[in-house]
Amino acid sequence: METHLAARFLGTPAGEEAERILRACVHCGFCTATCPTYQLLGDEKDSPRGRIYLMKQVLEGATPTLSALHHLDRCLTCRNCESTCPSGVQYSKLLDIGRDIIGTEVRRPRREAAVRTLVRRVVGCRPLFGGLMRIGRALRPVLPAAVRAKVPPVHHPVGQWPARAHARKVLMLNS
Repeated sequence: METHLAARFLGTPAGEEAERILRACVHCGFCTATCPTYQLLGDEKDSPRGRIYLMKQVLEGATPTLSALHHLDRCLTCRNCESTCPSGVQYSKLLDIGRDIIGTEVRRPRREAAVRTLVRRVVGCRPLFGGLMRIGRALRPVLPAAVRAKVPPVHHPVGQWPARAHARKVLMLNS
């Protein structure tokens, strides 16, 4: 893919890597066949090829938008597209670069930013997350059905493996 990076990205490590990756893409669209978000949503901008176009536009000087950021956010980073790409495009590396650039230039709405920060901190703190899960499980019977379906029931360990009926014997031979 032919690219003309904006002056601010020329000579930067991120810009050089992005340009190298962009040049490998030949727009064949094989990636769309294995992309779960594209298969589910059917929007070209939610396919690896569409996201590559969005990132290319930003790298060439277009103003990043909240819509572009949301399309990048929808990528699961499962890398199915990389396994089917005949050109060997390193999509996940380009996505990281694009998310960094667009994420620093586009301001998320306050509520969305707050929810993302809260989720990141709660899920990242095992004691807090575990405590909230115990509370959720205790309240599960009185929760609305939609919320109840998202709180897994209490998991009971299977138990211990049965003990061996005999002791192991080892035979050592000298040669």
